[in-house]
Amino acid sequence: MFREVSKLILYRNLGEDSILKQLAGVYKRFDSCHYRQDELVTDIFRQVKAILDLGTTYGFDRNLWQDYLTYVLITNENSFSLTSEKVGKNEGTVNHFAENDFRVFMNLFHFDFRPLEEALGIDCFSTIVNYRAIPKQERMYNRNVSQKVRALSDRLAAAEDVETFFDEVVGFYREYGVGMFGLNKAFRFTSEGGSLNFIPIKNLEMVVLDDLVGYEIQKKKLIDNTEAFVRGLPCNNCLLYGDAGTGKSTSIKAILNQYYDRGLRMIEIYKHQYRDLSSVISHIKNRNYRFIIYMDDLSFEEFETEYKFLKAVIEGGMETKPDNILIYATSNRRHLIRELWTDRSDRDNELHRSDTMTEKLSLAARFGVTINYTKPTQKEFFAIVKHLAGKYPQISLTDEELFAEANKWELSHGGISGRTAQQFINYLAGMAHE
Repeated sequence: MFREVSKLILYRNLGEDSILKQLAGVYKRFDSCHYRQDELVTDIFRQVKAILDLGTTYGFDRNLWQDYLTYVLITNENSFSLTSEKVGKNEGTVNHFAENDFRVFMNLFHFDFRPLEEALGIDCFSTIVNYRAIPKQERMYNRNVSQKVRALSDRLAAAEDVETFFDEVVGFYREYGVGMFGLNKAFRFTSEGGSLNFIPIKNLEMVVLDDLVGYEIQKKKLIDNTEAFVRGLPCNNCLLYGDAGTGKSTSIKAILNQYYDRGLRMIEIYKHQYRDLSSVISHIKNRNYRFIIYMDDLSFEEFETEYKFLKAVIEGGMETKPDNILIYATSNRRHLIRELWTDRSDRDNELHRSDTMTEKLSLAARFGVTINYTKPTQKEFFAIVKHLAGKYPQISLTDEELFAEANKWELSHGGISGRTAQQFINYLAGMAHE
């Protein structure tokens, strides 16, 4: 195996602690005959456990070894895979090196572990290539990633020649992309030592816009803007503002689910990370996806000045905002920054108070589309409750009983809103099982 791995060119950057590199080191020691059996077996078990852990995380099944190799192929960002993500299969000298690497992976796909197992008296590899996973709930793993990896793994295992193997991998790059951005819908990030680390959000709520009762005008404005964005047409940053619990965040999640298959991705950013926004944009601006940078509950107190930095990054800095990036934000405040009556008074010591007000309001002006989510009326609230109750057959109340209970619930739980309605239905559904 180590001879195969050493032949890699484009896919050479696997990381020294990668499973494949570590197993190559194991085989190098095994072939040299200079090893202690107990130490070698321990190192093998350590890497097999890593494969099992990966398989559990992504819901792999049947042949974990081939699923692992497929995972390596579709997450390795190199010059060839990133170019293939944008243009697909194309003519070029680099294809010669890619075919070399894919030939290596083909050999690894069908690698014979039996001589090693017989010499060491183990059967772990024979077990993981004929594996039956314990069924898991979807929230325990990323089903979207699992399905894509396993389907490609089956096709690569069946490839009869390197040309077919090449076409399958490059076709995947063109359709889904490469790396974590190709496999996942949404991300958070951390910044340490000046470097960004994107973290996939695995348990994304599978909500759709139809789950949000009412708000048809608001949903249409959001769809129209996002549709233009994914088609590469002129569009705007978008601010969803209004009363709490009215479905602003739900709408954003639903729009991601609706347009994911068309290349839409989302990166969630928190207030303390706004200074990293320029770095995030630089990292994703040349990728073959459409990115929404999502800011939930965007607002600033009067004494907070981060909005000045954010304002320049969104629109107004020297660098033009890339065409594949938009900012969507939700807020309970229309103008995002807390205003005081003193802002409108000329009785303080500032000579140009109107300039201060203009500066504070200019952040909201960076959002070309603003959508107002208002608190529902009593009639609309009951319509939401009835719609949500219809999803739970165990709730057997009549409409009159349902509305009476909903009315009592909202009076003691913060007033009428879509969130209050969902909490009420959750309560009823839970009580129905007692």
